[in-house]
Amino acid sequence: MARHRVALFKLFPLEAGQKIRIEDGPRRGDWEVLGVTERKMKLRCPVTFKEVEWDRFACLARELEDEEWPEEH
Repeated sequence: MARHRVALFKLFPLEAGQKIRIEDGPRRGDWEVLGVTERKMKLRCPVTFKEVEWDRFACLARELEDEEWPEEH
């Protein structure tokens, strides 16, 4: 059987109150998790307070301690 390099993705188990940073793509930026269901996640921007609800897509790339949040641009 042939061997291949395979990238694995798993949804991160987000919880209300978490601070997250999406590092790229059209949704990049800092967000606070307001709520999570099996299919959706509701987030709020800490700068504009805009609330959004999106299909869950977040995969953990890395987790940092003592990180400035929200990040100044």
